[in-house]
Amino acid sequence: MDPARNRRSGPRSALSGLARLHFWLRTLRRWLRPPRRLSPTRAGWAFFAITFGVGFAALNTGNNLLYLVLALMLSFLVLSGVLSESALRGIAVRRRLPHEVFAEAPAPVALEIHNLQRRVPAFAVWVEDRARTPAGPRSVGRVFALRIAPQAHELRSYGLRSDRRGPLELLGFRVFTRFPFGLFVKSLEIRDAIEVLVYPAVEAVVAPPSIGAAHRGGESRTGPGAAVGDVAGLRPFAPGDPARRIHWRASLRSGELVVRDVETEHAAEVEVRLRTGDAEPGSPFERLVAWAASEVVCWLDAGGRVSLRTDRYRVEADSGSRHRARLLSFLARVEPDVPDVPEAELP
Repeated sequence: MDPARNRRSGPRSALSGLARLHFWLRTLRRWLRPPRRLSPTRAGWAFFAITFGVGFAALNTGNNLLYLVLALMLSFLVLSGVLSESALRGIAVRRRLPHEVFAEAPAPVALEIHNLQRRVPAFAVWVEDRARTPAGPRSVGRVFALRIAPQAHELRSYGLRSDRRGPLELLGFRVFTRFPFGLFVKSLEIRDAIEVLVYPAVEAVVAPPSIGAAHRGGESRTGPGAAVGDVAGLRPFAPGDPARRIHWRASLRSGELVVRDVETEHAAEVEVRLRTGDAEPGSPFERLVAWAASEVVCWLDAGGRVSLRTDRYRVEADSGSRHRARLLSFLARVEPDVPDVPEAELP
């Protein structure tokens, strides 16, 4: 038959056939994957050895007492599997991330461990949060709940720490238990992938009396204007607002933090400069980025309007929590620029 007239022949049909084969292989692999993973502990291996020894002695001697002991030990294995399965069945985990995550500093992450079973409590449950790193998936935090009542949840927290700025992909959770006898570690995987943007590490920066001095790789300077504006009203507290603006009496009356909304037309304007044109990737450039982020946080907390300029991009001056997140997000992803590229506004 002529291949030109046969619509089922050709490279396109071959690619579709490979795609279908790949799909069915992934489906088969998912079906054959066990829902739980079981691995013996050191005590479990010792228990296996003793059980094998008792069984071998019972077969050779025909002693009924040894058969009774062997049956009792085997029933312990069955009971361990049933109770450990009851501890993991119905477990669901929910992650609560903080608003800001800075490199080289622990950020509190809360984990809600839910037991969806109606009558059976869960005992001795470990939850391990895992992330993707250049070296492969690894644990970034681990929490423990001794008992979770039926139809209830327990709240635990750990400190998320990353040594590098930039995107950090959290893959999900590994839930495991050694309940009840510590003979096995039974675990299950819960997929909950999310990307967290890690901001650069910040240092404690004090605003100098004379603005305009250069600090390492970042340069700061201000334009004319008063440092304090007129009070325009009250509004709820947002991340990035300075603590000195909190109106404590109104906060106590409303039950939540309330800050004074200050008009910023006459606020001080500060420009943070980060040199990226002649920089190379590595520790020196990371120190410059960290210092620029420290200056941004310092001036925004002081109530000023902050702009950011690199050799290629420029962010206009503004203030508030949204502008803080925009500047820190840009610094979390910034890389050394290619030379001879004109300056552009950051979209």
